[in-house]
Amino acid sequence: MSATSTTANRLFVMEKFGTDPGSLSAEVYIPENFPKNGPLVVVLHGSTQSAESYDTGSGWSALAEEFGVALLFPGQKKANNAIGSFNWFKRSDSHRGGGEPLSIRQMITQVVDDHAIDPSQVFITGMSSGGAMTSVMLATYPEVFAGGAIIAGLPYRSANTLMQAMFRMNGYGGPSDRRLNALVRGASHFTGPWPTISVWHGDSDTTVDKSNASGIVRQWQKIHKVEGPPTRVEMVDGFPREVWCDPDGREVIEYYIIEEMGHGTPISAEGDEGLGEEGKYMLEVGISSTRHIADFWGLTRLGAEHLAEPITAA
Repeated sequence: MSATSTTANRLFVMEKFGTDPGSLSAEVYIPENFPKNGPLVVVLHGSTQSAESYDTGSGWSALAEEFGVALLFPGQKKANNAIGSFNWFKRSDSHRGGGEPLSIRQMITQVVDDHAIDPSQVFITGMSSGGAMTSVMLATYPEVFAGGAIIAGLPYRSANTLMQAMFRMNGYGGPSDRRLNALVRGASHFTGPWPTISVWHGDSDTTVDKSNASGIVRQWQKIHKVEGPPTRVEMVDGFPREVWCDPDGREVIEYYIIEEMGHGTPISAEGDEGLGEEGKYMLEVGISSTRHIADFWGLTRLGAEHLAEPITAA
């Protein structure tokens, strides 16, 4: 088992998890009600954030405790990036088998082994640079994930340098849709079934232009064979949700553009089902992306079923 130590909050630092070529940190949260063969969510913070601050703002550990979900929080170090961003745009950190993606893959392997996690129920989400690195992980290690959620992020390999990254964040240029699709297909030798994709973005985001969100959707539409308009559009907590379903009727892509929201993670901290805490880049807009992403992945249903199972004597 890997060595761990406790942080000031409920997360535990995982000291060892492989060769760690990306030189990242790792923290985990395993709730007391976590069932054997339960699910894992990997959560990637944004620039200037930490695992702890993102967890506090998003409410992921509160939801994990509610439904028996394990959490892994990869963390960036200032030595790698001055503002604590994941280096999603660097060639050395956007390919399978090296850099930050391999470090995150090694963390996942360690947590799955240590805590008897169902390897078919591993999910990943992130915001801003963490959202862009979520795109990287879904493309480079698609066999690892059942689903991913990208918040205020960018498509995989939309930039290969810092200068390109700044242009893409501002909504300028970028690969064609055909090239975006080819980049995901060329990132591994995987043939499917592909992870489901949840995309969230504020329509007033001046840090990462909302055109990147539609680019992510288009990057994955052809892979999921759901090109064209959405299967349906519905209102969820007052916001439009676009959904694409595969030929079997399974929801494979969902897309939220949050009206009048800037750069950050949408939260709803009030009420009986409130999660998280308002703060920098954690935006109180009346909809909890954390809860709805968990719903999309089936974690709230799965968790409720696990927690309802009778406890038998050993």
